[in-house]
Amino acid sequence: MIKENFSLKQFNTFGIDASAQYFSTFNSVEQLEELLAFKKDISNASLTMPLILGGGSNILLTKNVEGLVLKNNLKGIEKIAEEGDAVFIKAGAGENWHQLVMYCINNNLAGMENLSLIPGNVGASPMQNIGAYGVELKDVFYELEAFHLNEKQTVIFGLNDCKFGYRESVFKRQFKNQFVITSVTYRLSKTPHFNTSYGAIEQELQAMGVEQLSIQGISQAVINIRSSKLPDPKVIGNAGSFFKNPEIDQQQFEVIKQTFPNVVGYALDNGNVKLAAGWLIEQCGWKGYRKGDAGCHAKQALVLVNYGNATGEEIFKLSKEIIESVQQKFGVLLEREVNII
Repeated sequence: MIKENFSLKQFNTFGIDASAQYFSTFNSVEQLEELLAFKKDISNASLTMPLILGGGSNILLTKNVEGLVLKNNLKGIEKIAEEGDAVFIKAGAGENWHQLVMYCINNNLAGMENLSLIPGNVGASPMQNIGAYGVELKDVFYELEAFHLNEKQTVIFGLNDCKFGYRESVFKRQFKNQFVITSVTYRLSKTPHFNTSYGAIEQELQAMGVEQLSIQGISQAVINIRSSKLPDPKVIGNAGSFFKNPEIDQQQFEVIKQTFPNVVGYALDNGNVKLAAGWLIEQCGWKGYRKGDAGCHAKQALVLVNYGNATGEEIFKLSKEIIESVQQKFGVLLEREVNII
């Protein structure tokens, strides 16, 4: 059923009260095809592609959405194959990401534990190449199925087809707005390879009194850390990390270090340095800043928040001011991780 002038407030974790001209959900590829047929009846020729919503955890709605907005509700989690130590798990794009991680952990399948409690749905995981605490989606990715909106057919993408980068994939660049991801298959392992070197995982495991490493323990450590640093969208509207951690060359890093000896940076394999965007923002005085209901979180400067009735435009303006101040102070250009609609 297609609804008109439908509020999207409950479908974006920022809690922005923007509306869709037309809105519906789909639970199957067949329903998606039917809804795309309706799109042809919309008279405004500029409304070429529908906006597809997953968990709404990585978008900022700065205006009402013209045309068709479709909520992806494709569900299902199943083990489809085993191959030696590897187990292949296929999940519908509308499944909640953290619930999928918990399914794998409860079945003693390793690989996703460091990605616990990341907000959003399965379909967004390859689009963003989500990552946390030293692990990225590409490390457990096998393949995905995606429906081409114009050609009306399903295409399978393997690991190399997706061209994964830092919070990047082919679906954010070359194929932006051309496909709807319908399912993702992950390659998990029966034998864990623990990754505890990143962030405060080892420290948290000690605080928890964990003596023998397990994927369950690492997952709980990650959940504890994320819960202590990041605001719950159910309490304060937000989309997690708003900015990417910028990458600069070693020479620029040394220049910044001369003026700011405490600058936080991580050496990369390509010789460049990844800076902590949250640290840069904090040095510019934004941490805890609030104007009206738009603000920069008090515990994590990387997170922009809606304290109640902020508009998407107000949060976007704040992000613009932050970008300008960081560039002025450090000569580093921040890039938004959140999709601006």
